[in-house]
Amino acid sequence: MKLKIGVLTSGGDCPGLNAVLRGIVRKSNEYNHTIIGILNGWKGIFEEDYMVLGNKEVSGILNRGGTIIGTSRFSPFEQKDGKKILMEKIHKADFDAIICIGGEGSMHIAQQAYEAGVNCIGIPKTIDNDIYGTDFTFGFDTAVNIATDAIDRLHTTAESHHRVMLLEVMGRNAGWIAVYAGIAGGADVILIPERKVVIDEIVDVIKTRYTRGKLFSIIVVAEGAKIDESELKFIDKSLKRNIKKDDFGRERLGGICNYLAEELEQRSGFEIRTTILGYVQRGGMPTAFDRILGTRFGVYSVEMVIAKKFGRMCAVVSNKITDITIKKAISKLKTVDMEIYKTAQVFFK
Repeated sequence: MKLKIGVLTSGGDCPGLNAVLRGIVRKSNEYNHTIIGILNGWKGIFEEDYMVLGNKEVSGILNRGGTIIGTSRFSPFEQKDGKKILMEKIHKADFDAIICIGGEGSMHIAQQAYEAGVNCIGIPKTIDNDIYGTDFTFGFDTAVNIATDAIDRLHTTAESHHRVMLLEVMGRNAGWIAVYAGIAGGADVILIPERKVVIDEIVDVIKTRYTRGKLFSIIVVAEGAKIDESELKFIDKSLKRNIKKDDFGRERLGGICNYLAEELEQRSGFEIRTTILGYVQRGGMPTAFDRILGTRFGVYSVEMVIAKKFGRMCAVVSNKITDITIKKAISKLKTVDMEIYKTAQVFFK
């Protein structure tokens, strides 16, 4: 039976998205299904903005970053009469199923759509690697490699100028990028959202290294790391700033290392420099790992549609592609395994 399958990318862009789209199209060719790209996330359904995805459209995109069908953080269920409009538009487009490629926020929308009656399949995408039920999400490996390269480059400057260098990486609620890149890059301290920041511990590491003849230190900070206001002695304890929110209602992060740097400089007496890696982490060409994982997810998602495994999300467990309910995937965040963090802590001295 020939099916009409809509596919969309939702949330932030991520290396490997195009590999997924290519996998979906190429697998669908075996069944002569029609793949419709829904442009700019869920917003594309509301605006009826579509494009047919065939071999020509996905040719040569495997190594490209971003997504050829665009993305947004638009949520149908945050709009007036959103559920009603969504169902009407899907019925009008005559989709047999919709494959939603997105992160934790997008999976919540996919679950809402499924509960509303949409034949929805989820594919987990986020550089933060914080979606529960899957060992890895594509995009994470690329981000880790970019952050590791940044640490390697900062080492030479830090050592030459005898400075403490702070590198801020992404990681709202989970510090996977910080931990993996920090271990790979030889960071001297790694700060993550899962563990309270204790500034005196960081100062002790810096000073201990100095007494051993190490006149520099590299500190990796996840953007979601928390500084308790009671910890601050030398800077404004209110930490007030103009807080903005994204379309999912989440606080926009970035800049915590600037507060931390000022405090550390006052306490340690060392010259501190900061680097905020920002959006560089999720741009550019995906690594081989992310191309392969994205391809495997894309191929498997079509098999899920054929098997009518709606309301479920692709996952990789022990290097095998499987699936779990989207409801389970969004039941909690996958935070950093403290055993891995303990491995990193061996080098915090």
